[in-house]
Amino acid sequence: MEPGGNLLTAKDISKKYKLAYPTINHYTDLGFLSIVKRDGNKRLYSGSEVRDRLNLVSRLVNEGYPLRLIRKQIEAGLQEASR
Repeated sequence: MEPGGNLLTAKDISKKYKLAYPTINHYTDLGFLSIVKRDGNKRLYSGSEVRDRLNLVSRLVNEGYPLRLIRKQIEAGLQEASR
């Protein structure tokens, strides 16, 4: 289910990308995934951002990068995009 056309719940992400809820929560805490809206108890994420970020994280993890360096890479990209 993608409410609003391009929004995903944690449940949607879990099913679509085969990620456990604790992993989704951890990635959210690290800033890999951003909550764009809350609907009651549900956190809603941008479908395109989730796809792009999870592809990036997966690629970098497979290349041997630790999560802390991936976080720095994502933060640097966000700062660059906001300029």
